Amino acid sequence: MAYRNGNYSAFYVSEPFSDNNLEANSTPDFTYYNMLRMWKGEDNNFPFIDSHNKNYNVRDGSDWEKTLKPRLHDRLNNSKNIILFLNSITANSRALREEIDYGINTDELPVIVVYPEYKNKSDIVDVNGDFKVETTGGLD
Repeated sequence: MAYRNGNYSAFYVSEPFSDNNLEANSTPDFTYYNMLRMWKGEDNNFPFIDSHNKNYNVRDGSDWEKTLKPRLHDRLNNSKNIILFLNSITANSRALREEIDYGINTDELPVIVVYPEYKNKSDIVDVNGDFKVETTGGLD
């Protein structure tokens, strides 16, 4: 049985995946993920356990079915939640779709959604507390 204490960070990275790690590192969501890692490095008591460090890294050019997808599942199986970063460039990618689908429907993980582009609650919900259509991209 997996030890489920990690925080799985999910964010959009454009496809096809690049052999060059610099592409992923320069995306806005990846910088926020790195910020969590930096905070943990500065303060060991910061409540973030990186699920991406629970197994060895793979190259982005690795085979999806044989390597990348099983690695995502393994990391999710060792997680207690998903931290999902969403912003104006988030797209429906194969990896993000797999992370969310597997994490919610198989592992039944709760999802913590982070909207780094929004500063106030009123940026994402109306006066009735309903999500604005611009925020959800029309997905309900």
